[in-house]
Amino acid sequence: MSVQHWTDTLRKAKKTALISDGKRKVHYLFEECDLKTDELVLRKWQHKTRQWRQWTLEVDETNPNGVTSDLIKESSSNPSFMRKDTKSSFQWRIRNISYPVEVYSVSAEPVERCCVIRTSNKKYYKKFSIPDLDRCQLPLESAALSFTHANNTLIISYKKPKEILTLEQELLGELKKLKGTSEGDIDCKTQ
Repeated sequence: MSVQHWTDTLRKAKKTALISDGKRKVHYLFEECDLKTDELVLRKWQHKTRQWRQWTLEVDETNPNGVTSDLIKESSSNPSFMRKDTKSSFQWRIRNISYPVEVYSVSAEPVERCCVIRTSNKKYYKKFSIPDLDRCQLPLESAALSFTHANNTLIISYKKPKEILTLEQELLGELKKLKGTSEGDIDCKTQ
């Protein structure tokens, strides 16, 4: 799917906006953007299976590792992997990972279209893709990848290509045209 095709698909999609807790929630992809900074806070996709619709979280700072149950929880000391983008880069954070920065290796694997995090002490390994690049069929560039470590958190950044930045500006313009309503103004219809 080319960038133009992707833009056209999103522009033509039926969407509604809801303003709640200082965020504009767009319901075609279920995206939440901060009203003050226009930063993406949440993106989740709905996939229909045979019996029910299932949500896949793509960007979500508030729910690391996608754990949604209160009954069974991972240990709070385990590393937690989450994505939180900035305006200029895709960004992932791994919290509760305390090794010195020299231990980490982050690389782009263009053939597999993924990024890989390794530690030289073999205590942590993670592969992850960048769906935004996949959707727009853009190449994975090693030069765009960087990382830093502070306060037991590894922060991996991938500089957004100009095609993605242009696409996001166009979509933001489209979304700002939507009339957002507050939570109390929604007409809920039961099935």
